[in-house]
This record gives sequence, C-alpha cells and structure tokens, in this order.
Amino acid sequence: MAENSTKSVIAGLSKTTAAALSYVLGPLTGVFFYLMVKDEYVRFHAAQSIVVFGIVIVLQWAFTITIVLVTLVPLLSIIAFILWLVLIYKAWMGEEWEVPLLGVYARKLTKKVK
Repeated sequence: MAENSTKSVIAGLSKTTAAALSYVLGPLTGVFFYLMVKDEYVRFHAAQSIVVFGIVIVLQWAFTITIVLVTLVPLLSIIAFILWLVLIYKAWMGEEWEVPLLGVYARKLTKKVK
C-alpha cells in the first residue's frame, strides 16, 4: 500500500480512493482530479486516465467510421473494460502501474505541470 494512503487530498477522500475514482468516467474524471488535486500520485493516475481512455475513445471512433475495422470495436471495448478494471484496482491498492507505451506519456504530463 502506498505511504500516507489515508491522508485526505480532496473532500475527505484518501489519495488511493481519489486515484481510483480518476478512472471511473475515463477522461472526464481524469481531467477533474488532474486539475483539482495537487498530490503527485493522484495526478499521475488522472493523467493516465486522460491519456489511455482518450486514445481508446479516438480508436473506437476511428474503427467505427471505417467499414473494414468496425468489427474490431467490440474487441476493443472488451479490452478497454478489462484495462479499466485493472487500473481502478491498482490505483485503489496504491500501485503506480504504468500502462505499457501510454503510461510514459502520462508520466510526462504529470511532470510537465506542477
């Protein structure tokens, strides 16, 4: 478990709870927690939510408008759902797990704005 996970960061929420909630509505809650919370752990998970699920939304949209790739949308949705559950669980447990390839961009976004 992460250090000081019981410390309140916003509205009485612990930082692990806030980090897990940053994934709940994808980029929407990601942006909210990224702007409202100054804790680095929460901001990383919020940035990762923005990057990962922003890419998922763009891919689903792109696959939908192409006739050839439209059959991949259900598969992408299932993968995104499983990833969503894993990310919420890992944030709740206090892990700062980076999604391969995309987690690097979330880390850069976290470091860029302090």
